[in-house]
Amino acid sequence: MIDNSSLKIPIRLIFINTSYLEKELKQNLSLKNVSVSRQILPFGLKVYLKTRTPIAFGERILNNERITGFIDKDGIFINKKNADNINLSEINIKVFGWNEKFKKILSEIFIAQENSDFEIVKITFSPNGFLTIEEKDLKTIFLGFNNNLINYQLQIINNLKNEFKKNNFSEKIDTIDLTDPNKPKIKVFKP
Repeated sequence: MIDNSSLKIPIRLIFINTSYLEKELKQNLSLKNVSVSRQILPFGLKVYLKTRTPIAFGERILNNERITGFIDKDGIFINKKNADNINLSEINIKVFGWNEKFKKILSEIFIAQENSDFEIVKITFSPNGFLTIEEKDLKTIFLGFNNNLINYQLQIINNLKNEFKKNNFSEKIDTIDLTDPNKPKIKVFKP
């Protein structure tokens, strides 16, 4: 903990800024929640940590450097060294092009997937923000730039998945373009 903060030891307990230390640890360790309090008897500092649970592998570009890590349900990037290694073998989703501004949309995708029948395996944000996802059966789905449409687009994906499953049509799909969800375009393989 000390290595991930500006705290220098030894220091008098009264001089420790607990709120600043909480913010610093939360940011540096990608924690969900941190609570730091002074304790008089026994004399010391109590630190409670709540870690983030990774649900996707993640990749981001920072200062032209590729950084790998994980993404949690809230769309927060977790550096590889700070990840909780409990369920890493169960992760099937990959996120490429993570950026701070995509947290909300990622969270909406993860929540929708929990409540739907589709199974996303890959989410890609291009450098200019174009969103593409890959679903296990429906293959590549273009969602575009308009993040305000995401819930509507995810609903359409779920409906398409259910319809195609009934008709055994999904193995013929190459791509689905939902950039304009009112006019979906489906490209199929032609034998």
